[in-house]
Amino acid sequence: MTDDKFILMNLDDARAKKVAEAMSNPTCKKIIDYLAENKEKSEEEIAGDLKIPLNTAEYNLRKLVESGLVEKSKNFFWSKKGKKINLYKLANKHIVISPKKRPDMNLLKTIIPVILAAFIVFAVILLLSPKQEETQTSLNKFSSLEELNKFLKDNQVSGGRGDLFFGVADVQMAKAESSIAPNDGAGDYSTTNIQVSGVDEADIIKNDGKYIYTVSGNKVVIVEAYPANGMRILSEINLSDNAISIFINGNKLVVFTQEYSPIVYGEMRCMAIGCVIPPHQNEQRTGVYIYDISDREEPALENNISLTGDYVSSRMIDDYVYLISNQYAYEEGVLPMYEADGKKQIVDANEIYYSPMEDYSFQFTNILAIKVDSGEIFEKTVLTGASQTIFVSKKNIYTTYTKYSSYWYGQGESNEEKTIINKFSIDEDEIEFLSTSEVPGHLLNQFSMDENGDYFRIATTISGYVDNKDTSTNNLYVLDKNLEVIGKIEGIAKGESIYSIRFIGDRAYMVTFKHVDPLFVIGLEDPENPVLLGKLKIPGYSEYLHPYDETHIIGIGKEVDESIDADKVHTEGAVYYTAIQGVKLAIFDVSDVSNPIEMYKEVIGDRGSQSPAETEHKAFLFDREKNLLVIPVTVAELQEGQTKDMEGEFVFQGAYVYNVNLEDGFNLKEKITHYESDEAFKKAGYYFYGGAESISRSLYMDDTLYTFSQAMIKANSLEDLNEISSVELPYESSNYDYEYRYFID
Repeated sequence: MTDDKFILMNLDDARAKKVAEAMSNPTCKKIIDYLAENKEKSEEEIAGDLKIPLNTAEYNLRKLVESGLVEKSKNFFWSKKGKKINLYKLANKHIVISPKKRPDMNLLKTIIPVILAAFIVFAVILLLSPKQEETQTSLNKFSSLEELNKFLKDNQVSGGRGDLFFGVADVQMAKAESSIAPNDGAGDYSTTNIQVSGVDEADIIKNDGKYIYTVSGNKVVIVEAYPANGMRILSEINLSDNAISIFINGNKLVVFTQEYSPIVYGEMRCMAIGCVIPPHQNEQRTGVYIYDISDREEPALENNISLTGDYVSSRMIDDYVYLISNQYAYEEGVLPMYEADGKKQIVDANEIYYSPMEDYSFQFTNILAIKVDSGEIFEKTVLTGASQTIFVSKKNIYTTYTKYSSYWYGQGESNEEKTIINKFSIDEDEIEFLSTSEVPGHLLNQFSMDENGDYFRIATTISGYVDNKDTSTNNLYVLDKNLEVIGKIEGIAKGESIYSIRFIGDRAYMVTFKHVDPLFVIGLEDPENPVLLGKLKIPGYSEYLHPYDETHIIGIGKEVDESIDADKVHTEGAVYYTAIQGVKLAIFDVSDVSNPIEMYKEVIGDRGSQSPAETEHKAFLFDREKNLLVIPVTVAELQEGQTKDMEGEFVFQGAYVYNVNLEDGFNLKEKITHYESDEAFKKAGYYFYGGAESISRSLYMDDTLYTFSQAMIKANSLEDLNEISSVELPYESSNYDYEYRYFID
């Protein structure tokens, strides 16, 4: 119901929600205040005067226009390029929201003056009240180097982490959309186990149906692997820096390295006025090498790219690679820089986005978009806390970091840890910042996040411990395309923590653990009203969940015997650590969402057994059509005289190959090892899953299974699992290389 001066709406009106959203947005409030003093202004003028990014001004103006608080003026002008430039002004209307569906217009007109008088009094009270912390929904850009330094000085909270970087490993089976299988290669082959179809993830091994490309020490080795009976090494690429992971894109090989080298262009990058960087000052840099592998026997380096900062993660979408790095930021430090084929580019302070908030340390999060075929690069930098875990869809990159509670730093009793989310749109070479937001709690890993249409879903745990009780809670939030929370479930499994989660379509499956293994099924059909549909409580827990089909899920984690050393438990309701037993595989039937069932369970080994696939999804090979499941595993078994609370002796390292289906569950077909004997494995050492012969990945081409370790690639027939052939890789032992790859990849 409207007239010339009034907009009347009830609480169910969609416009009422838009008004509430606009009025709760600090940037919208700034624009309203600005337009109250400036009658008609363009987007560019608003952005410039308020010192906010143009896309931020555009986004918030759109919200204000939709809410009815701001309107386009009848006046406009033309730019020099002939573009029509609109002007905006405050809407000269009274907006009234009534609980009734049909408010009385005449009555409301008589009481409007009273309402306005009350509003003025209320506004005065707000102005005189202490300013409350506002949630920032957009990022700004620094106007100068001085402003950047001042921000770091004013917002660095004492007791921070200094330059200590807490790297969080990024932890689907799909055909690589951008890879082209050679004409004489396998017709059917596996690719890296990824989270989002069409968004490839770098790994230490790749294949294209004929060739295997793998990182072995500081080398990348190309192996002609198909057919398996003629497997041979074609070439080796020697790298001076530590090799991390690779991508394959047709006839292009992309290699990531990590180096620690002297600061380049120190004086030009120095953030202090007139400062001098010591000549031997070093910094972390991430290298990107792009090779033409049209001739696999003679790879040719085409592009040499580097980016300052620690490697965080990367993704490949079609012909573009997106690289994220962290560079520690401190007052009077150095600016980020990237380099392509010898041409260096320093990121100026006025090109760096930031969010006005305090933190214990700051990082430059650098994002590069690299066009694989040409080596062209495009960059965006944001000043945030350390970007720890990322999620990438085909349209957006979400970088996140945890802002820990003051209690964590010994400065109070607050447990308000928060996850800060920054959202960037990606479209080939275009990277644009969209918004920033926060939710309570911290993330487990990349699977704690998901995008479905315009909605972003995220699951967190808020840690807590009071009076000998674990007060942790778990939550799931649904955010709209502007990163505003529109739906949530909080307080799931109080006293426990998330151990695994998987979003699949309109469902989320969450596993928490402290005492038993609850599998929760959460309905997300209505984004504004997530619903806890059902749960299953069984001993043990899953650390990784993988879809079997639409109504069944495979979990891998640990078996738990809650009766072991129960008298030693110090936290009420918890399981003592000695109760954690062997590696557990499970199949869950979730067809009845209110009553999920554990259909099958397989336990490997005793206490001390472990598998990389528990925390690294790329080590998990599954193919439903082939009924194939392969996981690398280190098996520990109890010896005579040992009790179940003790760790067993390591007896085997290799790949467990299962036939898996819904009729019989898990059927172990074979165990494949790269060690000459179990005794050889024991001599290699148990740390980091053993020595160079420890299997960490597997793949298949047609009817051949290939297993990979740092020292070897072995081929076995999938039909009978007899060995076909093997090749020794030119691995040179380096504890640093081995440890780094397992904990960072």
